Amino acid sequence: MILAAGLTPAWQQILSFRRFIPGEVNRAQQAVWCGSGKVLNVGCALHHLGVQSKTLCLVGGNSGEQICADFQSMNIPVRWVKSRIPTRVCTTILDETTKTTTELVENSNSIPSEELDLFLDAFVEESASAQVVVLSGSLPAGASPDFYRRLLEKTSAKAVLDIRGLELDAALPMRPFVVKPNREELAKTVGRDFASEQDLAEAMSELRDRGAEWVVVSQGAAPLLALGPDGLIQIEIPKINLCNPIGCGDCLAAGIAAGIDRNLTMYESFKLGIRAAAENASVLLPARNLSRLP
Repeated sequence: MILAAGLTPAWQQILSFRRFIPGEVNRAQQAVWCGSGKVLNVGCALHHLGVQSKTLCLVGGNSGEQICADFQSMNIPVRWVKSRIPTRVCTTILDETTKTTTELVENSNSIPSEELDLFLDAFVEESASAQVVVLSGSLPAGASPDFYRRLLEKTSAKAVLDIRGLELDAALPMRPFVVKPNREELAKTVGRDFASEQDLAEAMSELRDRGAEWVVVSQGAAPLLALGPDGLIQIEIPKINLCNPIGCGDCLAAGIAAGIDRNLTMYESFKLGIRAAAENASVLLPARNLSRLP
């Protein structure tokens, strides 16, 4: 069983325009709402891949109720930790002509310490039966950067981390099985930009030296890079008919976790993650139209 856990979901509005012009009146061709944010995208993707999984997430307010109803409509196994702080609302703007995506992101508000404690207690209970845990997303404002580390201290499951910066720094000593930053997130974590591919490789090696078994770096349409005990692996990304790229990294993490849970080789797990990400990019709603595993 795979547990997807995180504290910063979003009630997501997706607006699609034939052509979006900043500073002008723009009328959307299509407007849809869905539960999103990294943790919900991972949980949704795992469910649609057909693996045994559960999502653990903090939600609050009317937006949180909308998310709960959305997941109930898809029969996704989930445990909600209810908060008195409303869940954030984010907006995605899709321009069909230029194939560009604009994200309007509301940061998560501070969460009371007692609610964080409730989440930790729920994680201990739910992760007890998990072979793999996926921790993803930023922490709410005011949360200690070592919160994810505190979660990892409570589980023996293999950990897939889609986090960055101080949160990832604090979690590395717990020896996570996979860390999955994108290129920009890796630069933020190590505190420097990459002038060359050698700089990138050295940063990946640094994360391995600090505790990660595998370091996986996504680069959009450029090849996926993975560094682990087997050395450096590079996998080409298939060409797709792009619709909405939101959630691709989350589907990548879900596919990798599904492969690990099914005892596939790491190369096969990476390929599975890439397939899930590619399928996700070609449709409007994130993490919902994925091919089930046999």
